[in-house]
Amino acid sequence: MTPERFRHLTDAYGAIPEHWPEAERAEAQALVAQRDPETLAALADASSLDMLLSAHGVAAPGNDLIRRIVESSPAGSSTRKPVWKKPNWWLSGAGFVGVGVAGIAAGVLVISLATSFSGAAGGQPSFFDQTGESTVFSSNTSDWSDQ
Repeated sequence: MTPERFRHLTDAYGAIPEHWPEAERAEAQALVAQRDPETLAALADASSLDMLLSAHGVAAPGNDLIRRIVESSPAGSSTRKPVWKKPNWWLSGAGFVGVGVAGIAAGVLVISLATSFSGAAGGQPSFFDQTGESTVFSSNTSDWSDQ
């Protein structure tokens, strides 16, 4: 193990050897036992950060905060309005219908492009016609293969 790898190890897992990955724990402890200055500096940095983090504490939330959180949640409010009395209840349904209409419109567009424009048997070809016999730009279906 190199001192650079040891620095990465202590940056990621801290100074406590039990937190290091088992596969690298023995090599890291052997490197510390060699008393390499760079390794000891990395261990000291990680140790000071560990002590700083372990000294930090968070106070328990007060009853007023807990009450406000519970009351602001949808399930915690005792004065819930029915869905139809909420001001924007229809927006989700309108969006669902709008997506359906857009899908139908896209399907109609694809079908209209895939079929001939006039609908007659001798009409203009489709955009997707790949026979090479005619083009969309003209109704001339002459055979030019002999030239």
